[in-house]
Amino acid sequence: MADFPFAQSRTGVGAADMARDAGLRKFMLGVYNKLMLGILLAGVLAYVAGTVPAVSNLVFNSPLSLVVQWGPVVLLLGSMFFMKNASPLATGILYWAIVTLLGLGLGIWVVMAETGTGFATRGGIGMTTSYVTIAKAFLITASAFGALSLFGYTTKRNLTGIGSFAVMALWGVVALSLLNFILPPSSMFEWIIMGAVFALSAVLIAVETQQLKEGYYSFSGDARSLAVMTNWGALNFFISFVNMFRIVLMFLSSRD
Repeated sequence: MADFPFAQSRTGVGAADMARDAGLRKFMLGVYNKLMLGILLAGVLAYVAGTVPAVSNLVFNSPLSLVVQWGPVVLLLGSMFFMKNASPLATGILYWAIVTLLGLGLGIWVVMAETGTGFATRGGIGMTTSYVTIAKAFLITASAFGALSLFGYTTKRNLTGIGSFAVMALWGVVALSLLNFILPPSSMFEWIIMGAVFALSAVLIAVETQQLKEGYYSFSGDARSLAVMTNWGALNFFISFVNMFRIVLMFLSSRD
């Protein structure tokens, strides 16, 4: 995000700094609150999709399954081209749309926990899970997210460079994931991809936290820009959280 210089006289510096710090805390709490609401909605949708037969059939056994599976990627790619001057409304709709689709997709794990059935990935990784395992994966992910975000908030080190690398590397991993559908099945290749996604998502949580903090100081007083930043921040956090949660859950549920 762009940096803008701030000029300030010595008179009233302490009061101004305190006001800015209070504003920063309020802004960050707004991002975290939106993230928590997104996680809550995704959890409710996952439970409904996994326990209500009519919804399960619609989400997993109809053409809608393709929308649930590929919709988030399409929306994210589309936003890169069609949201050059993003508005709070547009980014808010994008956020809740992706939360909805990812939440419905997570319902497959609820189906497994509810019915006691399992599945195998294309590479042959066998999975079976329970509600206890899902709860463990959530607690592990939430703890890791909290620690990484705290690091990004408090560190004095500039994470911009590593953040740019992580974003490019993550898109590279996405490309490898698509290539995995063409290459011969390999459980080892799948674990490598998942490990890379986990590590890169972890890095991006810290980077995004620092960028939100710096962005607040750059756009302080611009309510529109701060509203857009809140939506983008919550969306980036949510995607990283879900990526890490899925991988932790797959690791805990693996029968291999």
